[in-house]
Formats: sequence, structure tokens, C-alpha cells
Amino acid sequence: MDIGAVLGLEQLTWGMLLLVVLAAFGAGWIDAVVGGGGLLQLPMLLLIPGIAPVQALATNKFASVFGTATSSVTYYRRAKPDIRTALPMAVIALVGSFGGAAVATILPPAAFKPIIVVALLAVALFTAFRPQMGAATKLRFSGHKHHIMAGAAGLGIGFYDGMIGPGTGTFLVITLVALMGYDFLQASAKAKIVNFATNLGALLLFIPHGSVLWLLGGILAVANVAGSYLGSRMAIARGTTFIRVVFLVVVIGLIAKLGVDVWNENILPAFASLG
Repeated sequence: MDIGAVLGLEQLTWGMLLLVVLAAFGAGWIDAVVGGGGLLQLPMLLLIPGIAPVQALATNKFASVFGTATSSVTYYRRAKPDIRTALPMAVIALVGSFGGAAVATILPPAAFKPIIVVALLAVALFTAFRPQMGAATKLRFSGHKHHIMAGAAGLGIGFYDGMIGPGTGTFLVITLVALMGYDFLQASAKAKIVNFATNLGALLLFIPHGSVLWLLGGILAVANVAGSYLGSRMAIARGTTFIRVVFLVVVIGLIAKLGVDVWNENILPAFASLG
């Protein structure tokens, strides 16, 4: 059977499909633990011959929304996150993702990536040199101020997800740990609920434009769900130390990926213009 013809991508082979499915499984696992699975899943989709970037983005979001839904439910059942914080934050983040997508149509994401790389370097150093951070929940705000800070964080990170995207779950985790005072396990549990909302917000933009490759997305969604379920179970079982280690690894990967983007999109053109 010609799998490429079935899925609407004539040059897609069984071997490439297997690699993309494995990437979706790995992305689901990473997303469930600390976020950042798009670093693995989206680039692999973009390697498929004949796929348009917007189709890759939309199909990535379609698979991811099922993965984040799965990890959200698993965390909720086993880690019991406070949904009085997570749900309002998720709704505001969804609105933010719409705003970010609107800005992305006007300003190129490349203009913001150097700032994101610097921010990630600060996050990595901050996390590495403060081993007690996120070991236990010590909330820094209470009452209305707690919900205002959570809403502001959701709006800002949702905006980032709509405009650029990579590492949204990672930014959610570090914000909930460093700003709000949650431990890594509780931060990851809430981050999944919010990340589900930002993925859904992006899909609400992509679906009317016909950008989702439904059959391929369905296959990847199954793999993403399996990875998300395994990742969330492992994170809950092994606790905050395990999540912190994986978090640092993913942040370093984000720095490398976005650093290459900054080099290719900002620095190389600058050198070329001088020549």
C-alpha cells in the first residue's frame, strides 16, 4: 500500500512515517514531563517532502492537543492540581495565544528569538544553581494577588505560544515554580492544563483554514497520547527531582535550537549584507 497516497503526501514513505510516529511518541513524553515536545515533533514533520510549513504547524498542534489532554487528565487524577488556579489561567492563556498569532502575522518571530535565547539561558543558570527551587511548594502570593499573577503569566505565555511556540510548556513550568512558588510536580500538572488551552487556541485558527492533515494528525495523536500517558505517570511516580533534571535537559535543547535559528535568521543575513 502506498502510504503517501493514502495520507495525501505523495513522497511520504513507510520509513519516514515510522520516524515521525516515534518523534510524536517522544514529544508526548517530553511534553508530559516538562513541556517542549514541539522541539522534536515539529522539525520531524517539516522533514516530510511536500508538506507545507503551515500544514506541519497545524498537524503538530492537532496531535499535541490530544497529548496535553491526556497528561492533563492523568495529572489531575493522580497529582490533584488546584484547578481554581489552572482553569482561569488556561482561559486567559487561550486568549493570549490568539493575540500572539495576530502579532505573528505582522512582526516576524525572528525578531523576538534573540530575547528568548537570553531568557532561556537565565532560566537554565537560575535552575542549575538553585537546586532547592521547586523542591517543595511555597506559594509567594495569596488571595486575589495569586490569581492575578497566574492570569498575567498565562496571558504572556499564551501570547508567546501563538507568536513563536517552541518551549511553551517549559516556560509555563519555570514560571509556576519561580514566580508562583509551586514545586516541579504541581507546576507540571498545572502547565499541562494551560498548554492544552494554548494548543486548542491555535487549532481554532488552523482548522477553518484547512491546514490540518487529518489522517496523519490522527496517527500522530495516538503516538502522542501514548507518550504523554507514560511521561505523566513517570513524572508523578519519580517526583520533583526527576522533573527538574528533565527540565534542564529540555531547556538546553531549546537554547541550542533557538540559538541556531538566531544564527541563521539574524546573524548570517547581517554578515551577508556587510559583504
